[in-house]
This record gives sequence, structure tokens and C-alpha cells, in this order.
Amino acid sequence: MTQLLNPDARAKVLEIGTGSGYQAAILSKLFRRTYSIERYRSLHIKAVEIFEKLKISNITTKLGDGYRGWSEQAPFSHIIVTAAAEDVPAALVDQLGDNGVLVIPVGPDQGDQTILRITKDHHGMVAEEEMIPVRFVPLVQGLAVET
Repeated sequence: MTQLLNPDARAKVLEIGTGSGYQAAILSKLFRRTYSIERYRSLHIKAVEIFEKLKISNITTKLGDGYRGWSEQAPFSHIIVTAAAEDVPAALVDQLGDNGVLVIPVGPDQGDQTILRITKDHHGMVAEEEMIPVRFVPLVQGLAVET
């Protein structure tokens, strides 16, 4: 998925689903700036601790709803989503900049899913390519309720 983004060391990337922070750490080496959103508070806190311990300073994280993206930091030249959406969230396409690339698994929770590469040209025209079949956890809207 990272390779499908066509990384650019001068660009900024948005990652939906920080998780353990592994993917964000990789992205931080390939992009000027990495923004990452996580819906689970415990995962968000742990990832931030790891980034601080590793002295990775070009990652900014947020506890939030990945479906909504991060409009305050948009546009993004690259967006990667690490959970499968039933449909491509319109907010993420809207936050994709000119000549931007969005890589996202799409499909039903219990069915066939496909990695899509979505590009937006400098006129705002959007194109979609089906890449490979996959199985991912579902992209869930809202913040997680943890007990």
C-alpha cells in the first residue's frame, strides 16, 4: 500500500488508523510530514510514546474519526487508510490535493475487498484504479468507546 502511494519526500501524508505506529514511522521516513488519526485512545497514547522514544519529530497524531479526515491540515498530497471502508469516504477525497493519491481498501466487512488507488488531477478530476484483493478490519466511524 505504501508503494502504491508513490511516496514523495517533499510532501505530507495523512494516515487513517495509527494503530501501533509502525506504518506512521515508515511514512515519516518517506514524507516530509506525516499526520495520523487513531480512534482508540489507548492506541493513540501508546503510539505517541513510541514516536517520542524513537525521537521521530515529523509525525503529528490526533485522536479522532478517520472517516472525517483532518480538514484543518488539508489538503494532503497522499492519504493512506489501513482499514476497509464500505465506500470511499467523501471527506477523504475532498481533502486530497491536486495530483494527490489516496490508497484505501474498500468492500463489505464480511466480503471481498479491494485496494483502490484514487488520484485527483490538477483540475480536480478523480480517477479510481482497482489494485489487489485484500481482507482488512472495517473502518468504523466515530471514536471508540473503551472500557
